[in-house]
Amino acid sequence: MKITLLLTGKTTESFVKEGFLIFEKRIKHAVPFETIIIPDIPSSKKQNPAQVKEKEADIQLKYIKENDFVVLLDENGREFRSIEFADFLQKQMNSSVKNLFFLVGGPYGFSERIYNRANAKISLSKMTFSHQIIRLLFMEQLYRAFSIIRNEPYHHEG
Repeated sequence: MKITLLLTGKTTESFVKEGFLIFEKRIKHAVPFETIIIPDIPSSKKQNPAQVKEKEADIQLKYIKENDFVVLLDENGREFRSIEFADFLQKQMNSSVKNLFFLVGGPYGFSERIYNRANAKISLSKMTFSHQIIRLLFMEQLYRAFSIIRNEPYHHEG
């Protein structure tokens, strides 16, 4: 199974970039992994948030194929404990999913077309985080999940 993290907008904070790269390197030891960054669609007085989300969707959908399994990182998604997230990933691997996409939207979230295309939605917290911080949090959780799956001594249950 290959995992692709599809991000909207670039990361500008150096500490986020550094942490992201650390976890990306670790994850690539466990599974084929790719990050795709689509550019921010600048909003203006001529474009409202719905129009921006639609333009982002046009680009996002170019990367996603019919048989890909798509998971949105969304505030209204299902919340997992780390072990449950590892189980979720293991189930995708066991069900012969070839391409697993995780999408992080831009500042306005996702268009209705993206919600309709998604196979699942997950939330990392009931709190709201910037789309840059959520990248780093997700990468740590993805690495943690694979360390759980591989019985590596990173995760500790109390």
